[in-house]
Amino acid sequence: MESQKVTNQMEKYSVYFPTLSKMKGAGASPLKINVKDAMTGLVGGFFTISVLAMLTGSTSTEWLMAPFGASCVLAFGVWNAPLSQPRNIIGGHLISTFVGLAVYHTLGNGSWAIGLAVGLAIAALMLTKTTHPPAGANPLVVMMGEYDWNFLFSPVLIGSIIVVVFALIINNLRSDRYYPTFWV
Repeated sequence: MESQKVTNQMEKYSVYFPTLSKMKGAGASPLKINVKDAMTGLVGGFFTISVLAMLTGSTSTEWLMAPFGASCVLAFGVWNAPLSQPRNIIGGHLISTFVGLAVYHTLGNGSWAIGLAVGLAIAALMLTKTTHPPAGANPLVVMMGEYDWNFLFSPVLIGSIIVVVFALIINNLRSDRYYPTFWV
């Protein structure tokens, strides 16, 4: 009853604020629970991040960064989505990190520069067909950590390749999955 009252009020004001009417949604979540997919995500995320963490712990090189966890969600959870493909994982991380490094090393890491870096990275990913949502965090990581250009190669390039290699192996161990759906 209370939700109906709110809905009626939203419809009343949607004439004046049409954007509000777009925010009410169109129904329930289309996502389905699939235990086999959840287990693949568990195994994929576990092995990928564990290997990157072990490499970081046993060498003097950084191999791990937080956006790789989100890349694993896409690579193992929605492996067949365009944003989860190798081109998007590797290219997305490389391009957005490059943008973050370029902005940081030319303009610093002030508030507006951080915002500019993220905005430029989003535009660059879209223009190169390498959109990968976790990579949108890379300029933030770069600028908050004040990283140098080596960060582009390790952890970004090598780490994203490791994510893709594990996605290739683990996703294709299942007979009902084919990964990738495209390379270029």
